[in-house]
Amino acid sequence: MTNTQAFRTVKATDSLGYTYETVENDKNGVRIYTLENGLKVYLAQNTDAPKIQTYIPVRTGSNNDPADNTGLAHYLEHMMFKGTSRLGTTNWAKEKPLLDEISNLYEQHKAEQNPEKKKEIYRKIDDISQEAAKYAIANEYDKAISSLGASGTNAHTWLDETVYKNNIPNNELEKWLKIERERFSEVVLRLFHTELESVYEEFNRAQDNDMRLVHYELMDALFPKHPNGQQTTIGKPDHLKNPSMVAIHSYFNTYYVPNNYALVLVGDLDFENTIQLVDQYFGTFKFKELPAKTSVTEEPMTEIVERTVKSASATRMQLAWRTDSYGTPNARLAEITANLLSNSGESGLIDLNINQSQKALRAMAYASAFKNYGSFSMVVIPKSGQTLDEAKNLLLEQIENIKKGNFEEWLIPAIVNDMKIHRMKSFETADGLATALYGAYIHDRSWAEELNEIAAFEKISKADVVEFANEFFKDNYVVIRKEKGENDKLVRVENPGITPIKLNKESQSPFLQSILDQKSDEIQPEFVDYQKVIKTEWVSGKKVSFVTNSYNDVAQVFFIYLFGTDHDRELSLATQVLHYLGTDELSAEDLKRELFKLGITNDFRILQDQLTISLAGLEENMPAAISLLKHWMQNAQPDQQVYEENVQTILESREVAKKDKGRIMTALTNYAKYGRESRFRDVLSEERLKQIKSADMTQKIQDLLLMPYQIFFYGNDFEKFQKYVEVFIEEETIEIPPRKVYPEPAAEGIVYFTPYDMVQTEMSRVAKAGNVNLKNMGKINVFNEYFGRGLSSIVFQEIRESKSLAYSAYVYYAPASEIGRPDYVTTYIGTQVDKLAQAIDSMDELMTVFPEVPAQFENARTAALKQIAAGRINRTTLFFNLLNLQKLGVDYDVRKDLYAEISSLSLSDVAQFYNEHMRPLKFNTALIGKKENLDMAALAKLGTLKELSLQEIFGY
Repeated sequence: MTNTQAFRTVKATDSLGYTYETVENDKNGVRIYTLENGLKVYLAQNTDAPKIQTYIPVRTGSNNDPADNTGLAHYLEHMMFKGTSRLGTTNWAKEKPLLDEISNLYEQHKAEQNPEKKKEIYRKIDDISQEAAKYAIANEYDKAISSLGASGTNAHTWLDETVYKNNIPNNELEKWLKIERERFSEVVLRLFHTELESVYEEFNRAQDNDMRLVHYELMDALFPKHPNGQQTTIGKPDHLKNPSMVAIHSYFNTYYVPNNYALVLVGDLDFENTIQLVDQYFGTFKFKELPAKTSVTEEPMTEIVERTVKSASATRMQLAWRTDSYGTPNARLAEITANLLSNSGESGLIDLNINQSQKALRAMAYASAFKNYGSFSMVVIPKSGQTLDEAKNLLLEQIENIKKGNFEEWLIPAIVNDMKIHRMKSFETADGLATALYGAYIHDRSWAEELNEIAAFEKISKADVVEFANEFFKDNYVVIRKEKGENDKLVRVENPGITPIKLNKESQSPFLQSILDQKSDEIQPEFVDYQKVIKTEWVSGKKVSFVTNSYNDVAQVFFIYLFGTDHDRELSLATQVLHYLGTDELSAEDLKRELFKLGITNDFRILQDQLTISLAGLEENMPAAISLLKHWMQNAQPDQQVYEENVQTILESREVAKKDKGRIMTALTNYAKYGRESRFRDVLSEERLKQIKSADMTQKIQDLLLMPYQIFFYGNDFEKFQKYVEVFIEEETIEIPPRKVYPEPAAEGIVYFTPYDMVQTEMSRVAKAGNVNLKNMGKINVFNEYFGRGLSSIVFQEIRESKSLAYSAYVYYAPASEIGRPDYVTTYIGTQVDKLAQAIDSMDELMTVFPEVPAQFENARTAALKQIAAGRINRTTLFFNLLNLQKLGVDYDVRKDLYAEISSLSLSDVAQFYNEHMRPLKFNTALIGKKENLDMAALAKLGTLKELSLQEIFGY
């Protein structure tokens, strides 16, 4: 790729008189306005769809939490969804005194040391909360925002940021600004103790999260003084148990001021109209001085700090060095070094010397730069019989190679090239560009500085990296040993016991009503004529499809085989083994290097009914990449020793999977859904794996060239592509093998249980419904929105908002992806063990009698219509959508039928669908948790209990 252009900030004035900054040579055309009150507004255009990706980043996070109120920024993020004195209340005059009384009681509760008196105060809080809840309208913010047809509504809190997210139809911009202006005008802490219970749940879930356990310990050791390591986002348990509403209000008033947050809008927008509206709604907020922040400086690390954490999952080790802040020269050097060790082309030193050589189960390196400081990490999962120290030495050997300059010089420019390609692909989407813009704001960097970052990376030489490595990598790092065992650092936040509140489901505040009454210009849906937008030609007997990439010079090529593991259970093994094999001309390592030099990544993705081989990268290098791919597939050399090492890696990886909570829950749910004779359990046995010869696997790969497949090209020059892809194509001489049919039995009311040492418990219930029917898609779409999923759904409101019985709960009706296959209904609850029985009862109550809330249904129906109207299908999605539709027996855009169905859909239609297609269903249950903590009487209500071993659910 050509050298990166220099970027320079310039100022301009639009026709309305607003001054803005832009950057010379910025192809994204970003404009950055600063209102008189200090509010920064980032605007950019993307006409993919009549939508706008919005982010509101606030420059505050857990690092600004008061030392005696950690977790406050995160809890405030939750409360920002609860409304204001005008949004979310039926009578603010009556609600406010009760909330004030609750706030005073929390201050008493926080100050009280006597445990029994604290409980007495909490009972008073619970009682008054019942009275206050009579005036609260739960989730009214979510109802307002979903009425716009918004999607992706969410927020997150981290070290130095709290970010609020929405993707909206562009015709609803003014209403979105009106809602967000209201939200940012004040914080009202209604339904406080029920939401606090949800945060307790989140804290307890975090303790079952293996990654968080290691991360918290690592950050604590790496930053013994700085808030980076001393104040987790979720907060300390004692602070969660003793919250202060006064402190939250103070925090909001301090940091949620216009000169400390920004509006980022990227999409199909008009610059001048947008900034005028932003100024109208947000320009009235007052500038407020921020408190001076005390800088915390860490002493240099001069020794190795070792820590150990234990959990039920497999062992691993993480090393970490403290780095400099984001955007500094040393942070860039750390990033380049991490990529020299492991990168997307899998041609780094760790990739080749550890992973490719199968010396450990898996290893990697990465750099994370924060606003203040950062970290450089290396992670390794040891093989069976390998000690953590032996695995650690493998990592340190690669550091020594960097120090000695034992890496090829071309790697650095290839890494920078890869960065450019990733940035190019990211910035072509509204979300990717918006994410980069809010990141620049949080890090206090100009957009020009952010764009110039690639140029700064280009200046880094091999000598620079070697010098950096010798100065940086000393005995000055943290070692976290993640061992298998009982978590001795476990701190459980107990359920304080609250009385469920009664929700005002039908009530609407005047503010919400004003939003619903305000009319917007309608967006007309656009449906795709696939035959027009996808060009098709035949090249040497192969169907070749094409979609133009009108955004950049990155191309993607897909070789698509309409068969998969159902046709050949050993095919995925063959594609896996291939990555460890070279050819008669190039080693496996050389192949990876050559592709990375070309700026091309490759992937073999295999599903039950489809194998896709893909190449992605610079279009100018695609001919060479396709030639290289064919050479690799056609000439891969069998190596029995490499194959046997791969088999050993597979067997050891299976043991690791049997220790992982997420994979256990997946396996158990699959068993509850399909029983013993399932795809999931139909794995190659150890005996069969050891019988197979490496030559058998290379033959399967060679055979692929002679089997039926089609090609899809996403790029610019289709005519040229047709010529150079011919070198790949061979005459078809091998037929597709027959497909194995797996049974899909109906549920029988069995509770399948597998024990796992965890704080919480997870329960998934599954039922087989009727075969997929496209005529039901509209009802299914609205049912999921209205009843089962999302912040405004009936399930979320009842189980989390009203009763605080689970952090996560949903019901989902999933239509099958192939004609003639059954749909499935899934219900899920993740909660504390002592609340499981109540959660089960609540879910059963909802599933027994379909709740009918007309206003909520109409909101869900309208939201579904607006999302379809503003939705657009483009890029590679055009082709793969059509491919998926063909599996359902159609070749047109079914959203047209969906839109027509939803337009005339009534609540009684959905209720009838529920009563006919869902209510009669019988469910099987999948449950994991600590056996001694479970309420067996509650589980007995669900069906016959059957405990399954890990071998039974995994099939090995």
